[in-house]
Amino acid sequence: MSLSAFIPSVSWLKNYSKDQLKGDLSAGLTVGVMLIPQGMAYAMIAGLPPIYGLYASTLPLIIYALLGTSRQLAVGPVAMVSLLTAAGIGVLAEGGTETYIMLAITLAFLVGVIQFLLGVFRLGFLVNFLSHPVISGFTSAAALIIGLSQLKHLLGVNLDRSHHVHEILIQAVEQIGAINWTTFGIGIAGIALIMGVKKINKSIPGPLLAVLFGILAVWGMGLVDHGVKIVGTVPEGLPSFGLPDFSLATIQSLLPIALAISLVSFMESIAVAKAIQAKHKNYKVVPNQELIALGLANVGGSFFQAYPVTGGFSRTAVNDQAGAKTGMASIISAILIITTLLFLTPLFYYLPKAILASVIMVAVFGLIDVKEAVHLWRADRSDFWMLVITFIATLSLGIEQGIGVGVILSLAMIIFETTRPHIAQLGKVPSTHFYRNRERFEQVEIRKDLLIVRFDAQLYFANLNVFRERIDEWMATKGPDLDALIINAESINTLDSSALHLLEDLLEDLKARNCKLLFTGVKGPVRDALVKGHLVEKIGADNFFMSVQEAVDAHDERKTTEGAGNEYQEFTLQTNV
Repeated sequence: MSLSAFIPSVSWLKNYSKDQLKGDLSAGLTVGVMLIPQGMAYAMIAGLPPIYGLYASTLPLIIYALLGTSRQLAVGPVAMVSLLTAAGIGVLAEGGTETYIMLAITLAFLVGVIQFLLGVFRLGFLVNFLSHPVISGFTSAAALIIGLSQLKHLLGVNLDRSHHVHEILIQAVEQIGAINWTTFGIGIAGIALIMGVKKINKSIPGPLLAVLFGILAVWGMGLVDHGVKIVGTVPEGLPSFGLPDFSLATIQSLLPIALAISLVSFMESIAVAKAIQAKHKNYKVVPNQELIALGLANVGGSFFQAYPVTGGFSRTAVNDQAGAKTGMASIISAILIITTLLFLTPLFYYLPKAILASVIMVAVFGLIDVKEAVHLWRADRSDFWMLVITFIATLSLGIEQGIGVGVILSLAMIIFETTRPHIAQLGKVPSTHFYRNRERFEQVEIRKDLLIVRFDAQLYFANLNVFRERIDEWMATKGPDLDALIINAESINTLDSSALHLLEDLLEDLKARNCKLLFTGVKGPVRDALVKGHLVEKIGADNFFMSVQEAVDAHDERKTTEGAGNEYQEFTLQTNV
């Protein structure tokens, strides 16, 4: 196996060109400038001092750029993971304290280890257990919680930390008389500036312009004296090396939220990575390698004071639009953040927290997906209600509980769908050899002496009752006229031992009714299972056919020659196909 399979950056580094550097330089600087205010804002969501958002935007970006398979994915702090971090650690320690910070750093380590192991053992498929409607409902609700959690900074009032929307709104209404209108005005101006610039050109770093506006306004007009809260002193220098807290008690307390963040952050990352890769045909996104890259980015970052990171929607879109060709764009973004940490942090002293709140609100409210809810209402009501239930659960119960409800809903839907698969009674399309579902094609011909059934799923212990109940129901409708049951097995991929027992019982019941059991379109794995279960001997090798029409013809031939004692034309069973 080539080195590029383990270190994907080798494939683009060995052929790196000046044209690629031009695009990467433009994109790297653009995203880096965008990441400075976003990183600081998202750290505040996580309950951390703003500087930790910049720490999380250095080493993790470089590690992912070297090990990730996406060449445009912009890794770093994101709103969703930041809120999950706050939700998980907020019950264990007071926000902003040394204990809280250490827990956040340890959380990054645990998230990284989980993602790395999932990638190594090729378990990326586990995220498929979270359906799109569930993720959409959860994301929309979390976006509301994230956005409204910034009301205290936007309004300049004191609100207790909460992950429940109704509690935040009640507190805000109670504090309406204490609003700092200067702070509110700066925040609204920041929102208007970011949204206005976004409409003009998405590649222009609106959040940075809002930061510059806020700093100049507070510094130039002395707004600190008017009660406008600012970031204050931002520590200079690079993050220092340190070990996370490896104590068993800490790991046990953080493990549930670490698992949730591992899966949710990977889903967010792989979704945007695949969406962007669809525009570029010169590489392929490999989910398990993405898990390894994100995992090592989080593990490496945890040793340099970073909290959990993942790929972000908005920055990745900007990265692609600005011309990113390879992971070098992310490395350039990290270099810009490092330069800021070394030389530019004093410039953020007068940055108003209301501006950071405006950056967060604009970013997260864009995640509220009303269009998806409308689409599902028209296309699939069951998925619509899954979205609504997850949305309401997340708003009313909290972020972690909302994820739990979403996972349970997804698993419940999987179980429901597999235990109640589609099963159809077939009839012949007139003047053809084709057989179709009689419920969908009214013109098909139905014979009283034949029951032709197609089962569209694997046949195993969880759906056997549905299979047998429908067949018994249809057999009862046919009554004494029924001569043969033909099972079209084209859509059956596997049989388990319980299914073999059921077929054996069905065969015995049919014999008691003097009916034949015939199979058509049996696949190789299903044939193998029937042979190993000795059912081929009991059913008879001459009762297996390639098509429904062959089975029907053989049945008719036997009826016409039955008096002469002839049997069906023998069909040689090939168990090795």
